[in-house]
Amino acid sequence: MGVLTGKTVLLTGALGTLGRAQAETLAHAGATMLLLDRPGAEGGDAFASQITQAGGNAHFVEQDLNNLAESERSASQLSDLYGGIDILINNAALIINKPYEEFSLEEYEDQLRVNSSAAFALTRAVAPGMKRKAYGKIVNFCSITLNGRWDGYVPYVASKGAIYGLTKSLARELGPCGIRVNAVSPGAVVSEAEERVFGDLLKEYSDWILENQSLKSRIQPDDVAQLVLFLVSPASDMISGQNIEISGGW
Repeated sequence: MGVLTGKTVLLTGALGTLGRAQAETLAHAGATMLLLDRPGAEGGDAFASQITQAGGNAHFVEQDLNNLAESERSASQLSDLYGGIDILINNAALIINKPYEEFSLEEYEDQLRVNSSAAFALTRAVAPGMKRKAYGKIVNFCSITLNGRWDGYVPYVASKGAIYGLTKSLARELGPCGIRVNAVSPGAVVSEAEERVFGDLLKEYSDWILENQSLKSRIQPDDVAQLVLFLVSPASDMISGQNIEISGGW
């Protein structure tokens, strides 16, 4: 039996590079995976079937996290349907790179809703079931961009600052109920997002990353997935309220 056998995981942003790595890793550990991504996202059902055919258990869930009220209702319904969500991973994120003056108010608000406010809404939905079991794990995705050395990501960094504060405060309030809340702060992970953002400048970007990291190899999605597996497993039961970097020694 895997360390997560009998646990149900709600994972947002499940079809991105980081989400797919986490979904496969946690399913292999025995969890039932509820793979949430935006409506119209290609390959959701196929990815869930792929995990199931490999011996896991996964189901694709379409939900637009921009709609906070509907996201909360959807997560609450999933909690009722599956007898409670044991693990919530707020992995979904929007990221756009350009000077702050070029961001519209709508773009700023979109990133805050998806990257941080949605985590609050989903936590409200799943926490009652966790409280009934007196046990739960919540992992929020923060970022090393909070160190202030990145230009062009003002809404994204602001949203990650909100996630950091949410993690610390929820850990304090939910801890007496047996619910652990932690954050992970990935560095520059090899992903389709960096290819989209940097395009022809990808090699220069990668060289800059390696120059700043202590470890001279790029972080892979599986590296992050293994950290998440640790945080949602019983091995981390006495860890809460922490923001753990996985940055290659930035």
